[in-house]
Amino acid sequence: MFRLLSLLSLLISMLLIGLTPSSAQGIRGLVKSNTGEVMSFATIAAKGTTLGTIANEEGQYELALKPGQYEIIFQFLGFKAEARAVTITNDFQELNVTMTQQSITLQDVKIGKNTEDPAVSIMRRAIAKAKYHQLQVQRFTARVYTKSSVTVHKLPMTFLYQKQLKEAEKEANFKVGRPMLNETVAEVDFRLPNTVKQRIIANRNSTGDFVQVSNYYNANLYTPKLLGAVSPLAPNAFGYYKFEYEGTFHEQGVDVSKIKVIPRQFGDGVMRGTIYIIENSWAIYRAQLETRNELGFSIISKIVCSPIKNVWMPVNQQFDIKGAFMGATFSALLVRNQTFRDFTINPGFVDDVKVVDERFNPPARTLSKNDVKTQTFADAVAKQKEFSTKNMKQLVKEYEKQEYKARKERKEDVAVVRNDSTVIDTLAKKRSNAFWDSLRTVPLTQVEKVSYKIGDSLKVVRTGAIVPQTDSAKRVQAAKKKARTTMNILTGTQVWRPSRATSITWVSPLAGANFNTIEGITLDAALRYRHRIDSVKQNYWSWSGLGRYQTGRQQFIGYGTIGYQHKRTAIDVSGGRFVAQLNPDNPISPSLNALTTVLFERNFMKLFQKDYVKLDVSALPIEGRLQLSGSLEYAERTELANYKEGIKPLINWNQFQYTPNRPATSEVGSAAFPVHQAMILNVNASLRLGELRYRIRNGRRIQLRNSEAPLLSLNYRKGISGIGGSDVNYDFAQATWRHSFETGIRSRLAYQATAGGFLNNSSVFFPDFKHFQGNEFFFQLGDPVSSFRMLPYYQYSTRSRFAEAHVLGEFRQLLITQLTLVRLAGLKENLFVHHLATPASRGYTEIGYGLDGLIPGFPFFRLEVVGQVQGGKYMGTGFLIGTSLKFGRD
Repeated sequence: MFRLLSLLSLLISMLLIGLTPSSAQGIRGLVKSNTGEVMSFATIAAKGTTLGTIANEEGQYELALKPGQYEIIFQFLGFKAEARAVTITNDFQELNVTMTQQSITLQDVKIGKNTEDPAVSIMRRAIAKAKYHQLQVQRFTARVYTKSSVTVHKLPMTFLYQKQLKEAEKEANFKVGRPMLNETVAEVDFRLPNTVKQRIIANRNSTGDFVQVSNYYNANLYTPKLLGAVSPLAPNAFGYYKFEYEGTFHEQGVDVSKIKVIPRQFGDGVMRGTIYIIENSWAIYRAQLETRNELGFSIISKIVCSPIKNVWMPVNQQFDIKGAFMGATFSALLVRNQTFRDFTINPGFVDDVKVVDERFNPPARTLSKNDVKTQTFADAVAKQKEFSTKNMKQLVKEYEKQEYKARKERKEDVAVVRNDSTVIDTLAKKRSNAFWDSLRTVPLTQVEKVSYKIGDSLKVVRTGAIVPQTDSAKRVQAAKKKARTTMNILTGTQVWRPSRATSITWVSPLAGANFNTIEGITLDAALRYRHRIDSVKQNYWSWSGLGRYQTGRQQFIGYGTIGYQHKRTAIDVSGGRFVAQLNPDNPISPSLNALTTVLFERNFMKLFQKDYVKLDVSALPIEGRLQLSGSLEYAERTELANYKEGIKPLINWNQFQYTPNRPATSEVGSAAFPVHQAMILNVNASLRLGELRYRIRNGRRIQLRNSEAPLLSLNYRKGISGIGGSDVNYDFAQATWRHSFETGIRSRLAYQATAGGFLNNSSVFFPDFKHFQGNEFFFQLGDPVSSFRMLPYYQYSTRSRFAEAHVLGEFRQLLITQLTLVRLAGLKENLFVHHLATPASRGYTEIGYGLDGLIPGFPFFRLEVVGQVQGGKYMGTGFLIGTSLKFGRD
């Protein structure tokens, strides 16, 4: 009886939580065409208000309205807008609408040698006024409803993980062909130029009991880029698009021109489709545009605008995405509806400004550069209501300069591109169905209702809210949890959290097992303790230890570390006995070396042993623009050999054999070195030059990684002799300049130049030499900008001077990518040159060509052909497979 009463109390509480007074009246119905097809995602708006909604995929809609009289406008791309007068009392009434094709009138077009399509003049004025429209709204608040649906249609080789798929269906409501839903209702506050505050008041998803937060995104074609593609209203749009006039129609009191957007070369980074421009104001009325992203996904965006205080704002947005990745195919749909209020227009942009095309109808007065610079935008508009496209661009650009200067004088952070903050209401996940019915502006389809129903049922099972678990069920669940923990301890990684501020991480020896010819099979076990000192997650202290057993050498080695971090400053003390690569930049990873050693009889990694103690310090002053780091290490260093002679390979290749751990080198007779002591001071400084850009997210300042500011890095290394019996004595310095920048749409040039040498080389052992990022395997990893493709790892290591230069260009359209089908397949081309100058290298140079995205669905693989030149002679050609993960974006 007690359990029954508790259950009833819980159910009643769940029904009452989140209930708020809501409209119980309005309109609902079905929107279809005159041929009987449903109008999926048709737009419905109450004229003269900010209220509106979108029909769902089945053409059904619902719009809550207060009692009164309204004129309801129904819109759908390519169809004539329908208006219906309704009187709302105290109940929902059904209003079904049938829409007909839009009737379009063509302007008289003159045909002649020097005539141009009317669309060109229309778009010229729309582009000139784009920035005006972007700056027109000073602030607004809006209630934003967002619904996203992701459906996986196909997964590769499902026979390998049938059990995991069943568990995913049971625990997370994931099933191939079933949509994964997420709905959010948020209160959004926007202020020029870049502040967006979002408060999520309701969130619901079909895959779990958690709040899924997405950044507020307002599809704005007035910006130079949308979805990573050049907007048809970008300042340089005519370089990427041709425009065709398809007619004009009159709707909602305005004349609208239909313009076909035709990319000069379609592919990722550009759009195609239709854009509707309002005559005289040159604002966007509607748009439907398709693009491809870098991964080859197709994205169709549909945007519908409505007048808010005579400003045409995007009230409804829809994004339809389809694609494939690593053999999996999926589709995604995102629908957003915005209801604006507290709408404030920028004072200088209140009056409508007329823009004329000076090529055909020059204004009565043209402003000079001095006129533009010596008056505010508001004053210019007050004096003159008609401007040329050139003057309009100049005026808005000068307005932005003046605003930038004013913000700096107010000591605002002008480097911040966007300032976002998101707050989640404590009741966001507890809203009742009645609450959702009052807020949901896009009705659920039948398949979405089924997905939610299954998700809710699984949630009940997980929480045990309605069906209490029996003691035996609890024992089974506890046994499964214990078994998973035991398995993680034995073979994987296990994390314990004794408190919210503390974590303990264990890594099993079997999780990181490896093999090399120096140590044999290696088994690493690691334990890490981390404790957060403050509540804002800026201060930590930690300790960790790693132990390794070398089966070939039959000994244990390991090291420990104690660290402390305060905001952007960190200090670590470590020490023990371990092995390190002769090149401290680790030109080959242990896992790749294990692969090449076991399967291809190629043991590239060269190691030495050191017994050491080391102090590391790092800091990021000047908001991260400057990075400083330094270390002081004292070590006894020992040269190692392969753990035994005649190691038998798993596969015996006739053309290969295991090489000694002592690498071949050209500058000195041998890379051998005796056991010795070394005290080394290493200091690094990196400065990001030029203007940096940042984004603030919930108070956290984040530097944008695609900043095109150059990076200058300096390194000084000192081998200190005498102290503690140290045998090294040298001074080494180098400087590196790295920069990357866009050269066109989806095209980028990256380069790096490094030069330096030993100022003093009285006592230098081979681990102290300057080594380079080489590669001797057909599979190339590492930074594609600064890594050589076929340079032997240690052949040209130097104890003298050196210089190296790297240039790499990524091209959206070069040779075979001139073909549209090739670009649509996601292929990209790149060219690169690498050069090394040392006393022994004889002007070593690599020249290569790369092709990205050869395997459909695997866009991060690259095929390269590389030619080698040395001493002015061609040395040969090589073919490599590599990765192309965002190269050139430092």
